[in-house]
Amino acid sequence: MSPEAERILNPGQGRIDGEHYLPVTAETCRWGWWPNRLDPPVLSVADGAVVTVDTLSHEGILEDQGRDPAAFFGARGVPEDGVLADAVELARDVPHTFGVDGPHVVTGPIEVQGAEPGDLLRVDMLGFAPRVPYGVTSNRHGLGALHGEMPDGTAPADTLTPGAPGSTVSVFTEVEDATAVLRHSDGGAVRYPIAPFLGMTGVAPDTDQPVATRPPGRHGGNLDIKHLISGTTLYLPVQTPGAGFAAGDPHFAQGNGEVALTALEGSLRADLRLSLLRGPQARRACGLIENPMGETAAHWMPIGLHTDLDEAMREAVREALRFCESRLGLPRHIAYAYLSCRADFEVTQVVNDVKGVHCMIPKQDFPGV
Repeated sequence: MSPEAERILNPGQGRIDGEHYLPVTAETCRWGWWPNRLDPPVLSVADGAVVTVDTLSHEGILEDQGRDPAAFFGARGVPEDGVLADAVELARDVPHTFGVDGPHVVTGPIEVQGAEPGDLLRVDMLGFAPRVPYGVTSNRHGLGALHGEMPDGTAPADTLTPGAPGSTVSVFTEVEDATAVLRHSDGGAVRYPIAPFLGMTGVAPDTDQPVATRPPGRHGGNLDIKHLISGTTLYLPVQTPGAGFAAGDPHFAQGNGEVALTALEGSLRADLRLSLLRGPQARRACGLIENPMGETAAHWMPIGLHTDLDEAMREAVREALRFCESRLGLPRHIAYAYLSCRADFEVTQVVNDVKGVHCMIPKQDFPGV
């Protein structure tokens, strides 16, 4: 067995701490589509259950990368036994149409027993374990903050076809002792710490229409909030009976903006506690927010989402005002002044059709709340 094989978490192997375990298989995942109200659950759990969920990165399995992860990663020095078995099986066995289906592999949906529309689903991020010691960052033609400019190439940008040779640049990055090692052509390397989180966590929207994985929404989904690491919480407005929780798009590291298109993408094993809040409990947690909301040890994080970045910013301010009024008890004009003086509004991502802005409200300013 190669050293790389000893550092990977294949399905069912390694530490599993949850009361329930959900691996990535053809039966437990959706490739390219988010669950809606019609999709039956692949797992049913009680309110408050801890679930260990395997998530699989789409990088290395997509058609513009050859749809052969053993060959893709092998060309970058990874031995065959250092490639996840579920990546190989998914690329081989699960139908997927590049450019029609979304790129992401989504594990779920999970029914949370008793969940009803109007509840909040509290998702506690208890821990994340990298399943592989490497990740990939990709820039695809027509996507990213500089679509039409990047990737660089001799062909005019408007003549490149997504998925064709030359239209995707995938940068392989090793991970050593929780540090990403980004090597470049002159023999040097940029090293930076990883901070694993799930780019996609959400519930099933109340629709029977197909739901694409790329744009986030009130259901959550592809929020890409880098602060939702181990020890944090995401609150999601439940839209359908059972909630229909799902997760995917695992990241090892990401900067706000996620400008190239992807973060440092790498498969993760996640331990998540799924709990329901309703009535006064929900209001004590989030006030009267309308979108998903994050919480860390130091900050509350209202979220704004819109196809226009300016409107996403405005929606984040509105959500922050709702939170300050209904949860913190501030008069509206005082909340507006406070947010202007103290809160940080960060661009979450600009690459998923629907842009995101999240607000960082320091908890230290409200002792006893």
